[in-house]
Amino acid sequence: MVNTIDMQEIRYLNLFEKLTGVQTRFCFRYNEAIVFCVPRPLVLRAVGENGRNIKRMSEVLGKRIKVVAAPRGIEDAGNFIKAIVNPVGFRNVEIKDNEIVVMGGSNKAALIGRNKRRFLEMQKIVKDFFDKGFRVV
Repeated sequence: MVNTIDMQEIRYLNLFEKLTGVQTRFCFRYNEAIVFCVPRPLVLRAVGENGRNIKRMSEVLGKRIKVVAAPRGIEDAGNFIKAIVNPVGFRNVEIKDNEIVVMGGSNKAALIGRNKRRFLEMQKIVKDFFDKGFRVV
């Protein structure tokens, strides 16, 4: 899974655990938001009633916060990527031998981002979680 975390991410993880009561080891940045991956049964507990935990953490950090279910394996890659890039949609996800290909359609530019920023962030996330390449078509 995720290879290295820096000191700032450790602080985010500690704050997340303190506010939500859910322990996780996976946190990364995507599109100016901080994304936490928690086991699927604990997602609702992490979000809290009416999103209370996420709102509180967003106020403390001054950044957008997302909580997504951690993938169980490569077969969950499509749902995992869809949860991260939400609300931007895409047509389809193909999992090939050594890469994951996302069919962007009309939202291809939104998936890539200015100066390929979102594309490079997603490439790193896919490499860390699935050890595969990432491409947008």
